[in-house]
Amino acid sequence: MAQQDRDQQVSDEFVDDVTDAKEREAAHRERGTSRPITVVGNPVLHKECKDVTAFDDALAQLIDDMFASQRTAEGVGLAANQIGVDLKVFVYDCLDDEGVRHVGAVCNPVLDELPAGRRVLDDSNEGCLSVPGAYAELPRPDYAVVRGQDAKGEPIVVQGTGYFARCLQHETDHLYGYLYIDRLSKRDRKDALKQMAEREPRYPVVAND
Repeated sequence: MAQQDRDQQVSDEFVDDVTDAKEREAAHRERGTSRPITVVGNPVLHKECKDVTAFDDALAQLIDDMFASQRTAEGVGLAANQIGVDLKVFVYDCLDDEGVRHVGAVCNPVLDELPAGRRVLDDSNEGCLSVPGAYAELPRPDYAVVRGQDAKGEPIVVQGTGYFARCLQHETDHLYGYLYIDRLSKRDRKDALKQMAEREPRYPVVAND
């Protein structure tokens, strides 16, 4: 196989989440209903979510609601458990480091293990809608590949670089019960929670009992 053919095969493997990004996000959002965001301490955020097995109208509505909720909270990614739903699905509306907008939804995501040569760490700041008002530096690979299914159950593969790679890793983490603060040192985690306590959320949240 010629190098050009190999490059085309690699390119074809990944979902096109760029074309009509603005229009697709707007359509999801207009069909959806915004829901309040669950925050750290809510049990649904701290356990692995259930696999999506029914690719039906209820799932489509959930995805629409997630896009609406994400826009209300001014986020770039949102996992289902962040609106209290115990299912492995996340949505995203995120720019990469080149300013290209990516919009999509992934069910049952699994991150690829990267070869050593692709594991270049980026230690940029990270935040989370479920830890409102808090930010901390967190090293993550600047490239990510997520495999899963779309809203109809068809296999998809999503790749991201830079900020978008961070988003894909962050949202996949959510669905396995991890918040970004769980990957921080004890001191940095304590500082993030202090930041959260000192600031009022700018969007509706679900108060923990």
